[in-house]
Amino acid sequence: SEMCIRDSIKNGMFLFGLKNRLARIGIEIMPYYWVQEEVIPCDVPMIKGDVSEYTLKELSFEEVKFISKEIDNMQMDLLEKEFEQCPYCLGLVHNNTIAAYMFMGLKDVVFRDKLFPIKTNEAYLTSMWTFHAYRGRNLAPYLRYKGYEFLREHGRDTKYSISEYFNKSTIKFKNKLNSKHIRLYIYFNLFGKWERHYLLKNYTDN
Repeated sequence: SEMCIRDSIKNGMFLFGLKNRLARIGIEIMPYYWVQEEVIPCDVPMIKGDVSEYTLKELSFEEVKFISKEIDNMQMDLLEKEFEQCPYCLGLVHNNTIAAYMFMGLKDVVFRDKLFPIKTNEAYLTSMWTFHAYRGRNLAPYLRYKGYEFLREHGRDTKYSISEYFNKSTIKFKNKLNSKHIRLYIYFNLFGKWERHYLLKNYTDN
């Protein structure tokens, strides 16, 4: 019902605000989904504009570091750590300018000290960024799809990622690519001294 929808929106906003207030005093609470992407093959997402103007390029970390300098609040040490785990970086290039990029990895993933094993036919997809000048062109789903093609060429036909519960834009674009939530976790970090992950829901049990 309309009332239920309003209540869920209000509760979501309240929890998001509470999460941010607690983070200021050193208490981090982060619900997140373990996601399987493109469970059913999807069509190529359409770019707004001429798709022939875009080309794909595998980027080195030096290139990623150079182009990421203009991103506000980007922490280069965290970016480097992420690249070590996921060393394949696919960039979408428009007129010699990198419009978007994403990281992919073929090995086990450690997320906030929690291990997610990756099998030999699987892959993990992580950070994706679309630069401000290219927002609103549907580049993220298109690049993600091209990442799936890249991974299939490397024998990886099952793809996983993590979506933060409150990151609705990420969840929305993954849904366009026939992704589904596998498990819902919640992560706690108290003052950097104690951290735990708890499983809240396993959607494969349904």
